[in-house]
Amino acid sequence: MGVTGDARQAIRFVRRVLANRRALGELTGKIAASPPLPRGHFRIGVYFADGLVNLYQLRQWYAPLAELAERWPVLLLSRTSGAASALFDESPLPVAYVRTVVDLEQVIEEQQLQIILYVNQNAKNFQMMRYGRRWHVFINHGESDKMYMTTNQFKAYDYALIAGDAARSRLERVLWEYDFDKRAIPIGRPQADHYSGTLPYTPDEREIVLYAPTWEGDRAAAAYGSVASHGVALVGALLATGRHRVIYRPHPRSGVVDEAYGAANREIIRMIAQANGADSTAQHVYDDGPELGWQLAAADLAVVDISAMVYDRLAAGKPLMVTRPVERDAQIDTDGYLSACEWLDAGDADDIVRFADELTHDEAAQDRLRVWVERYFGDTSPGAATARFHAAVEHLMAEWERNAALHAGDPDLTEDGSEPPDEGVDVSVD
Repeated sequence: MGVTGDARQAIRFVRRVLANRRALGELTGKIAASPPLPRGHFRIGVYFADGLVNLYQLRQWYAPLAELAERWPVLLLSRTSGAASALFDESPLPVAYVRTVVDLEQVIEEQQLQIILYVNQNAKNFQMMRYGRRWHVFINHGESDKMYMTTNQFKAYDYALIAGDAARSRLERVLWEYDFDKRAIPIGRPQADHYSGTLPYTPDEREIVLYAPTWEGDRAAAAYGSVASHGVALVGALLATGRHRVIYRPHPRSGVVDEAYGAANREIIRMIAQANGADSTAQHVYDDGPELGWQLAAADLAVVDISAMVYDRLAAGKPLMVTRPVERDAQIDTDGYLSACEWLDAGDADDIVRFADELTHDEAAQDRLRVWVERYFGDTSPGAATARFHAAVEHLMAEWERNAALHAGDPDLTEDGSEPPDEGVDVSVD
């Protein structure tokens, strides 16, 4: 790596340590100022063991979970100080900071959590999954055709809430001896029922193009990011027209692995600021906010990388293009939507204006898109996905009640449903 690379890593490490200390200090004050959680109140827990950088995975569930909480109270369980501090500030749901397993067990003792939801595959999920007599349910943080979506880890959960037929077919190709009819419950994309928010610009005659790239990835097979290969040329072409408005929403991890990728990201942000300075009516947007929804609904065209953003936009049923990775080893699913999507090659990025004009006025392309929308998400009429989400939870609650009654007399289980720990085993290890 060399001296320069070592120095960069050391600087990042020190910054992380200092940031964690600041976050912990702030969090301590927030916890002290918050009222205690009502005992025995919460029925659903959402377990999040990641830090602040991956909080986007949970943020997209805020609105659907807040609506769900009107029927079954929902509690967020955060394992890191940075994420917990942010959640206390922005979450519409109550938060419990459970840094250690002892903290986690205290919450489990005080609350009757019948369902635990998971939005990712963090290794610490396993610490929560040791507790029985509750359903452990993987809800994921987005629909996509990435390798992540066919992991055998699906089997670790009692159930998985999946988007639709495409998700099931994808899993059927990979998972052996998995009861799809029972354990994989299709719900669509409830987030799409909440694609709204306050626009950070005044709407006018300009066409809106959303450019939402992913990060560079940590290995060649997952190198889907386009900021360095497509982004500068793409955004530059759109900024130059005077009739387009760019919403640039990069992945929060952009540049954490590749400094050149981070530099390209900063250049795009600079270009947007410069364009706005030159023309106050342009109102281009660099979007690093926590909310995702209004961007997908407002854009006339979305340009996205291979990521969950493809399918977030697909759920909106509006025109999109997918950037083709320049990394030859990047794995691309050829059985799903990516087999028929509108691709944008790096060499054509500066011709984005022509593609935008064509796609936003192509009725045949819209008809083809609707077929894929139904395959991935089923009925996308307003409220349909939310209804399926609530019905799935209703089903799991009923199954919990049935099993609780069936096993009410089991003498060899602790109150939380797990087997008593062996003599001398420390279950409080963080």
